[in-house]
Amino acid sequence: MKIISQHGNEELAKVYVARMRDRDDNKYLVEFAESIQPPVPREEKWVLIISSLFGCPVRCGMCDAGGSYHGKLDANELMEQIDFLIRSRFPDGHVPVPKFKIQFARMGEPALNSEVLKALHQMPGHLDAPGLLPCVSTVAPAGCMDFFEELLNIKNELYPDGMFQLQFSIHTTDDEMRNKLMPIKKMSLEEISEFGKKWIKPGDRKVTLNFAMADGYPVDPARMAAVFPADKFLIKLTPINPTRRSKKNELVSVIEEEPDLQNRVVKLISEFESLGFEVLLSIGELEENQIGSNCGMYISH
Repeated sequence: MKIISQHGNEELAKVYVARMRDRDDNKYLVEFAESIQPPVPREEKWVLIISSLFGCPVRCGMCDAGGSYHGKLDANELMEQIDFLIRSRFPDGHVPVPKFKIQFARMGEPALNSEVLKALHQMPGHLDAPGLLPCVSTVAPAGCMDFFEELLNIKNELYPDGMFQLQFSIHTTDDEMRNKLMPIKKMSLEEISEFGKKWIKPGDRKVTLNFAMADGYPVDPARMAAVFPADKFLIKLTPINPTRRSKKNELVSVIEEEPDLQNRVVKLISEFESLGFEVLLSIGELEENQIGSNCGMYISH
């Protein structure tokens, strides 16, 4: 792995661009990132965001990673990203952070790469990190149930008692609009619910249902409550990040400063909570938009 460039702020987030294979073209470039979440210091929580594909075939409406697709990273290439970030902060390899989150969420849909499962198998024995908390964020592609079943086995065997986070990107409860935002064959909301109910064991974290909320893409708490039991799923609301693709597709974030939009968010949270859901409103630092650690892609510049 060769680092091509790096961007960011030591006190907030850094993004790295790396060439993973010994070729001069740009097909095998990836991005990976590390961040903290002020006011929580790195000594308490540290997040790594790892790429699993060279580009992405899904082409979500708000994600710049879908400009091209050149294949899958192998498990060693996944671990190289993690090892580089750890050694850059903790040269001896020991990560004394009580919440050390590794997200497979940068470039590429992780469920399309079985090597992610191999890396998850390797991590507990390879990493000196007692606070290790892996996270897989997925749009739930259809035809990937073997991946999810093995992921369930790995979680139960290696990451019990709340030390694994599974997140499904939902974004809207309108099926037609959901297909527009994520133009790939996907599991239905009902199928996601059935798997999530099987996923949860005593002590596990709730399965996260993420909505990057765009104006014109409805979110219906009543439909969610009819499909997802609130004791097994939590709702996460996030802004639409200002990527090139979201601007091209004219996606306007609902989570903004305008009072009418903010009032809609407050009302939505209240509706979800009245139905028994735990709701997480996740808004990063504005500087992260300039750094590109949220979702912006330097590779596609």
